Amino acid sequence: GDILDDYIRTDGIWILTQNKQFYKTNNEKECAEKCEAEGNFNCRAFLFTRKKLQCLTLAENAKMTVTFNSTDAVLFEKKIYLLQCKKGIGKDYRGTEAKTQRGIPCQMWAEKTPHRPNYTPEKHPKAGLDRNYCRNPDGDENGPWCYTTDPATRFDYCNIPECDDQCMRCNGEDYHGEVSRTESGLECQRWDAQEPHMHGFTLKHFPEKDLKMNYCRNPDGELRPWCFTTSPTKRWEYCNIPHCTSPPRVSGPGSQCLSGKGEGYRGRIATTESGNACQHWNTQFPHKHGWIPDRYPCKGLEKNYCRNPDGEKRPWCYTTTSSVRWEYCAIPHCDEREHVIVGMSNVPMKVPLVEECYRGKGQSYRGTTSITASGKKCQAWNSMFPHKHEKTPDRFPNADLRDNYCRNPDGDSSPWCFTTDPSVTWEYCNLKRCDDHTQE
Repeated sequence: GDILDDYIRTDGIWILTQNKQFYKTNNEKECAEKCEAEGNFNCRAFLFTRKKLQCLTLAENAKMTVTFNSTDAVLFEKKIYLLQCKKGIGKDYRGTEAKTQRGIPCQMWAEKTPHRPNYTPEKHPKAGLDRNYCRNPDGDENGPWCYTTDPATRFDYCNIPECDDQCMRCNGEDYHGEVSRTESGLECQRWDAQEPHMHGFTLKHFPEKDLKMNYCRNPDGELRPWCFTTSPTKRWEYCNIPHCTSPPRVSGPGSQCLSGKGEGYRGRIATTESGNACQHWNTQFPHKHGWIPDRYPCKGLEKNYCRNPDGEKRPWCYTTTSSVRWEYCAIPHCDEREHVIVGMSNVPMKVPLVEECYRGKGQSYRGTTSITASGKKCQAWNSMFPHKHEKTPDRFPNADLRDNYCRNPDGDSSPWCFTTDPSVTWEYCNLKRCDDHTQE
């Protein structure tokens, strides 16, 4: 097949990385060949500029560093480095899991302490032994593993989910199959098309969601995979994909502490960081919500424990205080070094000033408030759950529709947002108008 079939293409994007090599090539395929043959580092992506015919091979992809717009550039990312699941024994796994099934952080492959490794980047340059990511350089039948940072445990296996193309587990968020018709038989619209339905689910905004062709996917945490349809009268519909017979992976002891955003946290902390008790997930009082445990069997929505089912910054819960809808929880980090690395990697190029007020109608508001006037949590602008809408970053590129921050893209009377409460589509935000005499 075409060498570019192994890459995901995104037009108009540049990524910031120190580890790169410059080449002069005539086209994108030649640049891909340079990436495949790169000997200075593991090439995860490459940039090609159409005017200058310049080729940059990169050690990082958009998931690992800062991105910004560049009209002349085309970014090609290797699909294998974007998938967070394994096929078979995972010899080709190139994801970013970096802790064992028991939650112990992995030792860097290039380091010699606390364990002297037999497998190193120098001895096995094609095995993808980057940083301290789980890998399977020796073809172990039990799957990816790593040397651990515990002096008493030389190595251990990692919990990597299977890439199952024929069926779905949980809510199908990891489904990578090729079903492309809805449950009623309608053909799916291509994800890179904006007709007949405009939307914000593009490779640019969701590079890790495998939004290729017109295959059914679940990029926004819906009940199961879906797609936009090619029928002008039906915007979207679920797809009929069978559940896998094998059970989903069980969380190990490492899920008792905070790693990354804490989406895998399964501990028993049930109070918020301000001391409020958490509301039980299977109740609708005092706060109505859509995170019903039976609908989301793999999100760990047990009792009233803090969880992160929607990809928030960290675990949270609805509170038993009627005046406070939800709050974050204080979960101890698994490893302080990991916390620092993750924090550093997520620092944006420009940190916006935190504004607690707006001017005029608030169309210029760029603060980070994400709570409505009644205390409801805002829905992310690029999400279609629980409310489908057309106020997407693609349709309003100048409105700064980032994360779930309050904004005013349509000239309403003040900043607002869609809410995460299924019964309330949108509300104005909990913001005050700035004093007109405040110095700019």
